[in-house]
Amino acid sequence: MNKVLFFAHLRDAVGEESLQLNAAGKTIAEVKQQLTENYHLQNMEGVMAAINEEFSSDDEMIQEGDTIAFIPPVSGG
Repeated sequence: MNKVLFFAHLRDAVGEESLQLNAAGKTIAEVKQQLTENYHLQNMEGVMAAINEEFSSDDEMIQEGDTIAFIPPVSGG
């Protein structure tokens, strides 16, 4: 199993700060697609992902026990 963390509006959309998901053997892109379908999320194309606190590309493969974080873009002024 993998721990999945959500930040900002993604946390609100999912309704949880984190959840457990069987993501081992999938890419970040595949997990984004799964989450989009399961939680009716808006486009996650611009959402950054990290595996074990290291920013990762969408084609990065997830291993058993990895922690995945999804961080939406932020704006400031």
